[in-house]
Amino acid sequence: MRTINILLLSLSILLFSASSALAQPRVHEHTFPHNRPPLLRVPYATLPIGAIKPKGMLRHQLEIMRDGLTGHLDERYEFVVGKRNGWLGGDGDGFERGPYWIDGLLPLAYILQDTMLINKVKPWIEWTLSHQLPSGYIGPLPFTTPQQDEAGIQKEPREDWWPKMVMLKVLQQYYMATQDRRVISVLDKYFRYQLKTLPSKPLDTWTFWASQRAADNLIVVYWLYNLTGEKYLLDLASLIQQQTLPFTTIFLNNYSKVDNVDHLYPHHTADKFPFDQKLIDRMHVGQLQSFHCVNLAQGIKTPIIYYQQDKNVNHLRAVKKAFQDIEIFHGQAQGMYGGDEPLHGNNPTQGVELCSIVEMMYSLENMLSITGDVTFGDHLEKLAYNALPTQTTDDFNNRQYFQCANQIEASRHRRNFYEEDFHGGTDLCFGLVNGYPCCTCNMHQGWPKFIQNLWYTTSDNGLAALVYGACEVNTTIQNIDVTIHESTQYPFDENIQFKINTSKPLIFPLHLRIPAWCKNAKVSINGTLYKTYSGNQIIKIERRWNNNDTVSLELPMMIRSKRWIENSVSVERGPLVYALRIEEDWKYRDATDHFGSFYEVFPKSKWNYALLEEAIRNPEKHFQVVRKDDLALYPWNLSNAPIYLKTKGKIIPDWQIYNNMPGPLPHSRPLFHVKQMPPEEIILVPYGCSTLRISEFPVAE
Repeated sequence: MRTINILLLSLSILLFSASSALAQPRVHEHTFPHNRPPLLRVPYATLPIGAIKPKGMLRHQLEIMRDGLTGHLDERYEFVVGKRNGWLGGDGDGFERGPYWIDGLLPLAYILQDTMLINKVKPWIEWTLSHQLPSGYIGPLPFTTPQQDEAGIQKEPREDWWPKMVMLKVLQQYYMATQDRRVISVLDKYFRYQLKTLPSKPLDTWTFWASQRAADNLIVVYWLYNLTGEKYLLDLASLIQQQTLPFTTIFLNNYSKVDNVDHLYPHHTADKFPFDQKLIDRMHVGQLQSFHCVNLAQGIKTPIIYYQQDKNVNHLRAVKKAFQDIEIFHGQAQGMYGGDEPLHGNNPTQGVELCSIVEMMYSLENMLSITGDVTFGDHLEKLAYNALPTQTTDDFNNRQYFQCANQIEASRHRRNFYEEDFHGGTDLCFGLVNGYPCCTCNMHQGWPKFIQNLWYTTSDNGLAALVYGACEVNTTIQNIDVTIHESTQYPFDENIQFKINTSKPLIFPLHLRIPAWCKNAKVSINGTLYKTYSGNQIIKIERRWNNNDTVSLELPMMIRSKRWIENSVSVERGPLVYALRIEEDWKYRDATDHFGSFYEVFPKSKWNYALLEEAIRNPEKHFQVVRKDDLALYPWNLSNAPIYLKTKGKIIPDWQIYNNMPGPLPHSRPLFHVKQMPPEEIILVPYGCSTLRISEFPVAE
């Protein structure tokens, strides 16, 4: 059934593309967001940066980032992203960390229209735009003399294709915010340089990062093609794809049976094939260490990005299968996977890197707009409203390198992480550069890009709300200004209201996502029930809209459970995962080495509980939903948690601490050996409100 759905989705997109292409007039620049032929005409496209203005807790989140590390990283981390940075013409760090920071700072600055932040962005943009070589090369120039190493600074390799891909994303966003035409010229020259240079210096010439993250390059190539129509860009896209790790083949894990494999990878029999084909045939995301965790988060979108040009349904199949396999072999309750650097299995005590979360969100945002697949929207919300907020402090001045689905200490100790020997036991602490400092620079893109993807334009000249949060969207439809105010306390509440403001009556379609977890959604227009809908679909309401029309969407949230390793159980309601409330004791630690100062967090209450089997069988009877009267502007901590669940659990005496983590999960059969233990009332809070937690529970009789 899943394969049939993918085939139908592909067929519908292709048919729409074919019919639209025949009637497609020649258009001017800026008016072709849904792909220029021969690229697949996609259903959704992003709006200009600044068109979506967050409200309530989402705006407050951006303001916290402005006042925290995002707005002040150049002061807190000056020796890396300060004036010596290579992307400012200096002799210091010339790799990914400077562009990483700007990749989040720029959308934050222009969404908030904050002059101080914009002034911090501008020097990075101006240096890149004004220092392009005649060849088309952009970025820090290679050193002419050997450089002495400096601790904490990535000076080399400056020529690497990978950090330039991050700056391509930055330049694309800058153009979307400002319409500065210099970006078009610089990108055109750079892409011509790539087309000329990649045959002799392929993506993996300096490091392997570019050959696994090249989808970020492809996205901007296609974006520029949609603006200019230059045919060489499609040739470049094909060349980049040839040098990119063949994710479609690996995800399907069935090389000999993939349809049209010669079409997918025409170079695979040539001597210049850049990957060991025997290794590729054996690769599978289920294997431990098969992928670097961030490479997988970025690379998983590659088949769907290239699908716009190739249009082979196997690319869709591959991504669907990859997500299934990732969840089975490495999945955790918050929507991510065990990957403390390389993939590391589905034990809930394995680490999840912050970079992986924000990069997976960016991948899902792109795949959602290309396919209109509801599951990508569901997954995106799960990450944004569960995994993302828990990994930074309330003031956005410190972050964890790794988080865990079951986490009872955030302390400096060795744990069962692959990269432990390099990180001095600091992976779970909250600090500036503990673990690796890549996340210090890359975490900033998560919230601004999520807000940028709350709304899309549609290929049928309407608007689509495909992920939900309080905001206001301003755009033009049929040359008429339209504003939609989205009022909601989602994800903590199931009601969303859209108020439409238009200067005169206007007919256009409004698309709304009905999540797969919602069984009976209700839509009302101007207070009157319009229709009810089952979940896992995008609905379209096309009518004549008048000023002050309102659309109310009700998404009933039922408590449900999901099974994980050792038959453990997670509890979900709507887009939120719930975790045991564990009281927290935060302790500040002064700097003693290069990892700097940080916070440790220890438990002040019991954690080794099992849920009751009867509650899992009948959740509506055995879980009580408790709501607070008001939603705090910052809801992501224990004291401000706006909603929680009451239920009963049993202590498991022999489930104890191992290596400063919860010991191995007792297998849930259920646990008859604790049958005589008295049940106790316990509280489950939203995962994003927790720092310490159990979110994958054993089950007791």
